[in-house]
Amino acid sequence: MTKYALCAATAIFCAASAGAQPLPKDYPNKPIRVIVPSPAGGPPDLIMRMLQQAYAANLGQQLVIDNRAGAGGVVGSATVAKAQPDGYTWLFTTASHTNTPPFSKNVPFDPVKDFTHVSLVVQNFGQALVVPVNSPAKNVQELIALAKQRPGKMNYASAGIGTASHIPAEVMKSMSGTDIVGVQYKGVPDAMTDTIAGRMDLMFVGTQLALPMQQSGRLRVLALTGSKRWKGMPEVPTMQEAGFKGYDLINWFGLWLPPGASPALVERLYQATVKALGDPEALKQFDVQGLEAVGSRPASFGKFVAEQSKFMNDLARKIDAAPK
Repeated sequence: MTKYALCAATAIFCAASAGAQPLPKDYPNKPIRVIVPSPAGGPPDLIMRMLQQAYAANLGQQLVIDNRAGAGGVVGSATVAKAQPDGYTWLFTTASHTNTPPFSKNVPFDPVKDFTHVSLVVQNFGQALVVPVNSPAKNVQELIALAKQRPGKMNYASAGIGTASHIPAEVMKSMSGTDIVGVQYKGVPDAMTDTIAGRMDLMFVGTQLALPMQQSGRLRVLALTGSKRWKGMPEVPTMQEAGFKGYDLINWFGLWLPPGASPALVERLYQATVKALGDPEALKQFDVQGLEAVGSRPASFGKFVAEQSKFMNDLARKIDAAPK
């Protein structure tokens, strides 16, 4: 499997519409609402909070985080797709932006055409495959063997269809020929709670959440989904090393505006993103939690989103997980 940022060519990147209004000279002159389509404490929420003060310092206005969880990120993203493109409503979310539509029915937006793409902000080194500490599986091979002994009896937790906790599990099931039942939660925190308690058999979760859970003895990390090991968990193998040839999935986090935002606004927020990503405290937190700053140009990000969307549509058909 080619490397794709969890969830990956032609691109219509919607940087601006022909009728977009010029950027007011005093922008921004009031607080900015950042819609994060996950619960407080989820990966995109935590990352935006790492950058919140750096953005505010660069723009001279407060950023107010508005958590709108539900339907694998669809609820919050749909809100932004219908908002005014005046720069006071942002969308900050994960690869679920392109992951969810191919796996769900009636998603009310096109992830490529219905948003203005600003920047790919950060990415990780892969999701962590975790199990409860009392699980009999000490490695990936033992987990797969257990699943084959108990077809349809084991469960994996996820934050919703198309999320970074759903796609890796479905790919693992497809590649291993196992029957593991997915249980969807409203967000990562609730899914993790039940996995820690042993009510779920496994879960894929970001390294920034998995590491402290492993260090405190609350979860066992079996593998990472990226192509290389992460220095924060040097002892943890990749899924490829565990026998899944070509398995290479990472998660990413990006910034969007509603459709029709002006090129001047997009450029202003791209520059603010680059400056925020240069904040020493944010970079320190990224390094500790297995995140890598990116800060891609808007056109590049638009093309990337289009590629991710195509990849996910193809993957949904390949593993027979597209909505019927």
